[in-house]
Amino acid sequence: MSHPHPDLSVPGPVPQGGLRVVPLGGLGEVGRNMTVFEHAGKLLIVDCGVLFPEDHQPGVDLILPDFDYIEDRLDDVVALVLTHGHEDHIGGVPYLLRRRPDIPLLGSQLTLAFIEAKLKEHRITPTSVAVREGQTEQYGPFGLEFVAVNHSIPDALAVMIRTGAGNILHTGDFKMDQLPLDHRITDLRAFGKLGEEGVDLALVDSTNAEVPGFTAHERDIGPVLDNVFAQADGQIVVASFASHVHRVQQVLDAAALHERKVALVGRSMIRNMGIAADLGYLKVPPGTLIDVKSIDEFPPSRTVLMATGSQGEPMAALSRIANRDHRVSVGPGDTVIFASSLIPGNENSVFRVINGLMRLGAKVVHQGNARVHVSGHASAGELLYVYNILRPRNVMPVHGEIRHLVANGALAVQTGVPAERVVLAEDGVVVDLVDGRARIAGAVPCGYVYVDGSSVGEITDAELKDRRILGEEGFIAIFAAVDASSGKVITGPHIQARGMAEDDSVFDDILPDVTAALNEVVARGNADTHQMQQAMRRVVGRWAAKRLRRSPMIIPTVVEA
Repeated sequence: MSHPHPDLSVPGPVPQGGLRVVPLGGLGEVGRNMTVFEHAGKLLIVDCGVLFPEDHQPGVDLILPDFDYIEDRLDDVVALVLTHGHEDHIGGVPYLLRRRPDIPLLGSQLTLAFIEAKLKEHRITPTSVAVREGQTEQYGPFGLEFVAVNHSIPDALAVMIRTGAGNILHTGDFKMDQLPLDHRITDLRAFGKLGEEGVDLALVDSTNAEVPGFTAHERDIGPVLDNVFAQADGQIVVASFASHVHRVQQVLDAAALHERKVALVGRSMIRNMGIAADLGYLKVPPGTLIDVKSIDEFPPSRTVLMATGSQGEPMAALSRIANRDHRVSVGPGDTVIFASSLIPGNENSVFRVINGLMRLGAKVVHQGNARVHVSGHASAGELLYVYNILRPRNVMPVHGEIRHLVANGALAVQTGVPAERVVLAEDGVVVDLVDGRARIAGAVPCGYVYVDGSSVGEITDAELKDRRILGEEGFIAIFAAVDASSGKVITGPHIQARGMAEDDSVFDDILPDVTAALNEVVARGNADTHQMQQAMRRVVGRWAAKRLRRSPMIIPTVVEA
């Protein structure tokens, strides 16, 4: 899949003294965030994440940004800035560094620790530069200043990019929680100073732009978890993102209060929380954390499992528990808590897991029936505050589906940003900042790059369509053997079907028509096996559509004997 823009042509060179912004992911979707900035012949990249597949992308593990735009200019990349450690912002880094391993990675301590652990699995040793709020760096023509922002993961940063063409502020993902668990708030004083200096283009998180008011405090979750723990008689399983340090902290605190032991389940959960604890971002109450292998040594009423799989991922721990395909089991008396938001597109997968858990007798607590999660993104009220503080000359909403981008742009207009200076772009749409004005300059190809097992970019949309057809419509194989000299049918045709309710005998009626089609091709002279195969495909395809009301995948085979 790509985001075609037939009305936009490929842009020309960057205007003299101008800055070009090319989003390669995250605009028009929630995931695979990646933005390329070009100025004075050099490139700066902000974030490089992944998108998780939906039901209509069977067999796909991850979806990457399309690197084709920068493939021939990797030597011009001066740095890759990572705003925070969520997968939709760092998950694509290993695949980019395969192309050029020495691109400098700039990020906070926790963000770099998460990505370095991931890169180690890919056998890549990065060039890492740890930065913190208030710090400034210069890479090529890009001056960088980092600003603390609050998000659902510690150590998130916004970045001010100073260039000869103007100042650009990329907020990254943020909210304005005034009572964060780590006491690290979004630095509105720094935003105010940047606003006084002048922000020529603001790229602002759009995820919650449609949500009125203010995002709830993370602290509001603690009492809810405490209440759920107090009422639970059996084992408790909490599902969350593997990088949600704050939520894991709250679960550990609630478990310690109720004298329960906590075991981490899932490789990424164990890895990330180990890193967070080692760096001091996660405070583990003494004697609370145990290895999952020793969980059976304690009664269910004293155990808590912190697991991955809150989005219904089929291979994650919670899905396997629901399918009885995990060493951990749940049943009557047990409680499962989904302590994360529901990412658009994952609804069916999540509800499937919830139904499976409830079928096993577990009580399931989720965002729909209890406040067990709050968003990590700024709602409309917070975005209005930011626009009023920054007073940007131009605004480009980022990170969200089209509806989120449009809503964010409308908020900017309400605060006084002229409508013609709000740039609504999608992946691949090129925006140039010239003489203080941001305008759409064209579009570049920007498709989905699928990771399927060990293959990267080899699976195409056409092949995904074939997979969907196989899964939804079935498969018909037709075989015939013909005499090499005369072309006369000597064996067959034989038909076999898979994934269809009908017995193979249903095809008996069509066999004479297939034979007639083959003979007709032979009678025209100069027949080859390809022509015969196409004739068989047409006859069976028309028959299946009319008789079975299906469009199965049809594989005809003709061999000469």
